[in-house]
Amino acid sequence: MLTIALPKGRLGEKAYDVLAKAGFDCPSVKEPNRKLIFENEEKQVRYFWVKPSDVHIYVEKGAADIGVVGKDILLEYEPEVYELLDLAMGKCRMAVAAPGEFYDDGMKTLRVATKFVNIASSYYAGLGREIDIIKLNGSIEIAPIVGLSDVIVDIVETGRTLKENGLKLREEILPISARLIANKASFKFKNNQIEHLKENIKLNLNDDDTLRR
Repeated sequence: MLTIALPKGRLGEKAYDVLAKAGFDCPSVKEPNRKLIFENEEKQVRYFWVKPSDVHIYVEKGAADIGVVGKDILLEYEPEVYELLDLAMGKCRMAVAAPGEFYDDGMKTLRVATKFVNIASSYYAGLGREIDIIKLNGSIEIAPIVGLSDVIVDIVETGRTLKENGLKLREEILPISARLIANKASFKFKNNQIEHLKENIKLNLNDDDTLRR
């Protein structure tokens, strides 16, 4: 049986639709209940819902054979998994934002608030910029407003939250989208199933542009 970890929320629901269309459907996933694990013995597939930031852990440790996770998570935590496919959904950007009046003259250490410590550190290291990382777990936009940081590094989808909090997009670091990942051992021992799923998804992504939105 192929075990698949899905992120709770809208992205996971869209990902399930793609996987189901690829031939790995499990109707009970769509039933209105609080269950977290679902099986379809006929299709030999098992799904379970987990927190988006935990998907890579389940896959890396072998509790799931494959999973769907954002590229930001892969870059931040660098899990030992195979990245199989860009699903072209959940698209957004990792970016730097700051109050409209802020100007970085490069003369002092830049204070950067973020929950993506590794991504932010790598980005500014590439620029040769000295920074002080302030790790936060949520409501990152508040940090520069109350004087905790100069800028933030965070995921931006529409930019509406930034605008409503008086922040402006300054620099785009990289594009983000959902990726299909696999446990390394599972990829070896369940290769036929995983490759079959991967190829079917690729065909559907090419044939149905609505899956990209």
